[in-house]
Amino acid sequence: MTLGSNPLVPYVPTRPELIPRILELLELREDDVFYDLGCGDGRVVIEAVKKTRVKKAVCVETREDLLKEARMKAEEEGVADRIEFVNNDFFKTPLKDATAVYMYLLTSVNESLKPKLARELREGARIVTLDFPIPGWKPVKVETATTGWQRSLYLYVKGVSDRG
Repeated sequence: MTLGSNPLVPYVPTRPELIPRILELLELREDDVFYDLGCGDGRVVIEAVKKTRVKKAVCVETREDLLKEARMKAEEEGVADRIEFVNNDFFKTPLKDATAVYMYLLTSVNESLKPKLARELREGARIVTLDFPIPGWKPVKVETATTGWQRSLYLYVKGVSDRG
């Protein structure tokens, strides 16, 4: 998402060593549809399709240069045919088929996305956020790494976390 020509979220890639734990928390299965909102260079969604047999994986990114890089990396890894690359604002991208979502956004953006997640995600959909919680939602699990500057993973479940 952008405000004029400025992105609301700066591009900061997820540390590679966190990706296996993110995927474990999401418990991706063959019937899952996995979305990475603000996928950047595609590293999380690429690992998701390499390590699991998700039914569908979607890389949503507003920056064309990053999406091009994600597509190129996916082609190099031989998984581009298993990923849908969407050059769009994640606020405008339908999420109705998503069963698992990864977001490394800011708390303020998570707050703004909350109504869309509540409206569009089905009961039981899993969401993992890195470092920034979804205000007002109760995570079912929080993990904190002991090293590195990206530290906290929050796992939410639609229908559980969003009930006050």
